[in-house]
Amino acid sequence: MLYQAFDVQSDIARQTRQWGRLLQEASAPWMRTPWHDAAKWWSAGARMMMRAGLTFTRPAYGIHSAMVGNREVPVIEEPVLATPFGTLLRFRKDIDTVQPKVLVLAPLSGHFATLLRSTVRTLLPDHDVYITDWHNARDVPVSEGRFGFDDYVDHVVRFLETVGEGAHLMAVCQPAVQALAATALMAHTKNPAQPRSMTLMAGPVDCRVSPTSVNRLATSKPIEWFEKNLIETVPGRHKGAGRRVYPGFTQVSAFVSMNAKRHRDAHTDLFWHYVDGSADKAQAIETFYDEYFAVLDLAAEFYLETVKIVFQDYTLARNQLTYRGEPIDMGAIRHTALMTVEGERDDICAVGQTMAAHDLCSGLPPHMKSHHLQAGVGHYGVFSGRKWEAQTYPIVRNFIASHA
Repeated sequence: MLYQAFDVQSDIARQTRQWGRLLQEASAPWMRTPWHDAAKWWSAGARMMMRAGLTFTRPAYGIHSAMVGNREVPVIEEPVLATPFGTLLRFRKDIDTVQPKVLVLAPLSGHFATLLRSTVRTLLPDHDVYITDWHNARDVPVSEGRFGFDDYVDHVVRFLETVGEGAHLMAVCQPAVQALAATALMAHTKNPAQPRSMTLMAGPVDCRVSPTSVNRLATSKPIEWFEKNLIETVPGRHKGAGRRVYPGFTQVSAFVSMNAKRHRDAHTDLFWHYVDGSADKAQAIETFYDEYFAVLDLAAEFYLETVKIVFQDYTLARNQLTYRGEPIDMGAIRHTALMTVEGERDDICAVGQTMAAHDLCSGLPPHMKSHHLQAGVGHYGVFSGRKWEAQTYPIVRNFIASHA
């Protein structure tokens, strides 16, 4: 019933946006009259109406070029391999130079992979970049089957094989777990496509370390509670009708509630920027929320298995992870260099949770391990923003280059 109610709300929001556009058009002529001050308020209110609701449409990456050396080269999004649940997307550059291949694993946690456009944009001048462009589960027909934890691991292995030997893996947030699992699995099977290096950024490898509010929430209820209260069935109006999902709107609502005042203040600021004509400041807020309020649904089995494996049973942290029922030992990783990156102020994945991967990867010698704690950043600052570009990225780039 919750999903049907949300669809009704979405229809209302769509109507609100239409009314906002009409009011915006109606206010334009008044801007050139003595009533222009009142018209600015009217226009600002109309623009806020035009931003009502969430969207299930993937935003564009918007990356059209990159500086390689001293030359700006065009960038073309090229789907390399597609499954019902995700696409291996390459940001192809027409250059003669051979660059290290990097597969970026995007989190599957309620937002589209475009959340990592800043990460991709920063990587592009020095690397041949691929990304896991996950699909919205509500658009995947039930006939395509399930998508669970092991299926994510399968996708990582298959995508690495498609990218080819010598690739490097970069996992941002949640898929740090699957990155370790896939790399260990490939080491067990002596897969020639196992990555040369693996960079884990703010990922929940061991949530027993300095638990955050997110970690505590996951352990506050049994897994049956999550299934009963957070899982919905996709209504008949969508392609994935009948599929059980963890809705993206539920995830985003939870994120917003964690920092309600900050989001409320941001929208208040946006209104006043509209009123006083501060276009650049308004654009910055719009850009962030265009991405933040674009959501996707997760297959129920993936969400529930992730909560159980990562946040409740700490299966990876105990080195007891299994794949298709068979144990995977992280100590089998011997040829993939490991780097972990954490943010000093991360309140989602606390300091120490990602670094725990070093103890798990006991088969790696010290010279193949590296850790970086970025001062002054929270979760998103680990992989986006000024400090990522100026301080963290050069260290990551040098790590990848030293193991190319």
